[in-house]
Amino acid sequence: MRATAAVLLVLCLLAVGHAWDCQPVVDIKNLMQIDAGLGQVVATNTSQIPYYLVGNEWIRLPGSLKHITVGPAGIWGVNKADSIYKYVAGNWVQAAGNLKQLDAGGDQFVVGVNINDTPYCRTRSATVGYKGPDSPFPWTGLPGAVKYNSCGPFGCWHVRSGKEDTCQNNRWSQIDGKLSMIEVATDGSVFGVNSAGQVSTRDGITASKPEGTGWSNVPMCMQMKHVTYDLGRLWVVSKSGFTMVCTH
Repeated sequence: MRATAAVLLVLCLLAVGHAWDCQPVVDIKNLMQIDAGLGQVVATNTSQIPYYLVGNEWIRLPGSLKHITVGPAGIWGVNKADSIYKYVAGNWVQAAGNLKQLDAGGDQFVVGVNINDTPYCRTRSATVGYKGPDSPFPWTGLPGAVKYNSCGPFGCWHVRSGKEDTCQNNRWSQIDGKLSMIEVATDGSVFGVNSAGQVSTRDGITASKPEGTGWSNVPMCMQMKHVTYDLGRLWVVSKSGFTMVCTH
């Protein structure tokens, strides 16, 4: 079985090589989710073990998380009970509230979604200054119903609800297309995966046109479930358990 999987992976890498140079990530397996930002990469596997990439080595972080994120707001995660944590001085410090997914890629603020698909945001001062239970940490509710969200330097993108200009902006712009998850890089690039496992990137994103101009397919011969991008590297996790890092 492992030999067959290895052959399939080689064929996959050869198939996408004309557009993206993809290499297997062999030192970690069975990832559930991965996130990159500001030169850092974090991930969780199907056993909900969190990891942090140092050079080429995946370092296990303490605790158990189903989702982890890294960016200008720091390193944050949520566990299977939807409890929220920030990584502070080598330990996870719990924050108030419950979210099923969150993102630290905004301008030092955190956005998240709860079990009812209600989006929330924490302001920059509350996010960066959070050190523990004694720190103020108010959530601000946002309009709409959201299944997955991610933020970058030009605003936030939310699956199902489109784009939001800033953390505090209540205006939404509907964007064409349907995705299962979406990630915004710290340079403003946007990548997403749809229910069929296809990867797409948003074209034409600038500070003056943060919604971009259209979608382009990123060819992959496997069905993917998660994607993230930072510093020219596209990290993809397949539905079958492979992880690859690609450059264009």
